[in-house]
Amino acid sequence: MKYKNPDFMSAVTTPIEGEIAFRNYAESTFGPNYVVVGIDEVGRGPLAGPVVACAAVLKSADVLSVLNDSKKFTRPKREAIYDKVKDACECYAIASASVEEIDSLNILEADFLAMRRALQALGMTGITEKQPELPVEVRGHFKPGATVLVAVDGNLKIHGLDLGCQFPVIKGDGLVASISAASILAKVFRDRYMDQLAKEYPGYGFEKHAGYGTKAHLDAIRKQGFSPVHRKTFHPKGL
Repeated sequence: MKYKNPDFMSAVTTPIEGEIAFRNYAESTFGPNYVVVGIDEVGRGPLAGPVVACAAVLKSADVLSVLNDSKKFTRPKREAIYDKVKDACECYAIASASVEEIDSLNILEADFLAMRRALQALGMTGITEKQPELPVEVRGHFKPGATVLVAVDGNLKIHGLDLGCQFPVIKGDGLVASISAASILAKVFRDRYMDQLAKEYPGYGFEKHAGYGTKAHLDAIRKQGFSPVHRKTFHPKGL
């Protein structure tokens, strides 16, 4: 089922406005003991490498004014603000699903798996996923006893998670600051991991295209064949 943006987001145009709207809704509905956690993923489209998700809770709605959709920044800009984004978070977790899990489950379910793992690492109850192949990076946890509201980038709710606590936001990485933070942390984390894979599997150019199906990447596959970190279910036509 696809969802529309929450009604309380109707007048929002910036990430800070969206974060404030979520927090106002949470406090008016559940009282002061709440947590708004933004969650986003990166790596659904590549031919190689894991899918990575991040769940992030900001210290305040306006803690970092530069926050926005990670795709609006160049890689050098994302790298430059990466540590600032981490410092702006009350807590965060970055988790993944492997190439094997993507091929086994399909990319959407692997995406949700990575998201559940990130939320589990922060202390969300009712989730019992096994640890991923790539270690989870986590700092801090949800405050004890808090009502958790999950702001999810996109128009879907995360499978395997209580539907009532989730609020999908279309283009949320540009409309809710905590989702923006999650998108930047997930993107930099995955880019850096793909740099490592480039050293393990030279010749594919992972450090340049992060596994996406560029012409150079496709040409490299034709020349060298598929590596162990390529997704078997993501074979483009002509390969």
